Amino acid sequence: MKKKLNGVCFGEILFDVFLEHKKIGGAPLNVASRLNSLGGEVSVISGVGKGVNGKELIDYLSLSGINTDAIQIKDTYPTGLVNVILNEKGNASYDINYPSAWDKIETSNENISIVEKADFFVYGSLSSRDSVSRNTLEQLLGVAKYKIFDVNLRVPHYTKKNVLDLLHAADFIKFNDDELNEICEDLNSNKKSLEQNIKFIAKKTNTDTVCVTLGSHGAVLYCNDTFYHNCGFKVNVVDTVGSGDSFLASLIIMLLNGEDPQYAINFASAVGAIVAQNEGANPVISQSEIEDFLCGFEQVKESNTFLIK
Repeated sequence: MKKKLNGVCFGEILFDVFLEHKKIGGAPLNVASRLNSLGGEVSVISGVGKGVNGKELIDYLSLSGINTDAIQIKDTYPTGLVNVILNEKGNASYDINYPSAWDKIETSNENISIVEKADFFVYGSLSSRDSVSRNTLEQLLGVAKYKIFDVNLRVPHYTKKNVLDLLHAADFIKFNDDELNEICEDLNSNKKSLEQNIKFIAKKTNTDTVCVTLGSHGAVLYCNDTFYHNCGFKVNVVDTVGSGDSFLASLIIMLLNGEDPQYAINFASAVGAIVAQNEGANPVISQSEIEDFLCGFEQVKESNTFLIK
């Protein structure tokens, strides 16, 4: 019987604001939601403002069964908002409001205790753009058992030094390919291939698990000196919002439950693909739906590709 994993997600919870509507979001919230749906026991450490928006975020998480005891309510800072602007091709640009309540997460005995008891701790780079939340994150990293860094570079909300510090703290790092290339360039890597740069990062940061997502081309996982590949699943994409977050959550659950890494990356890629063919970051997905989706594809081992049967 698989262990019920206990995890903590730290950082931004917010609303993505479009011209005519808003959606609940933030990478830590999306990761927490998918971890919870896959059977994890999850807490979120964050901050919201007083008022309707903050209450809505807390209610959403609480109704999902996620522990919100460490979400701080701020009197003088608003709940996070991200203004999303779509161009004529549907590509988005983002204006992330600053300061927001999640920039001012303070260290407390409660959030230290929650992290100390957890099996794993998930954090990103955006949540450390302000010194208050950054100082809290540093203290929580000092007591966390297993640290998972979800690199999430958003100009101008990070510095090279801060990202490097967060990389060195991690036991498990997840990038997209653009982020990997940018950081390897900052570190003066002379490597040419994707796999060489993954090994470069693993050695540079003394991290034995590194995953790089490749959009529609799947993902690469480096785990205990071995590479595992998934070349993606062909689906009709509705939107890609949250697909990478669900991918990460699924990979965490599979790997920390001792699943074979190849199965873990296949499973995570399937969940990410299912999210992409639905609207919104957190569609409801059953275990049977994931298994049926995976059964519809046949792995061709020689080329590490996946084909519809």
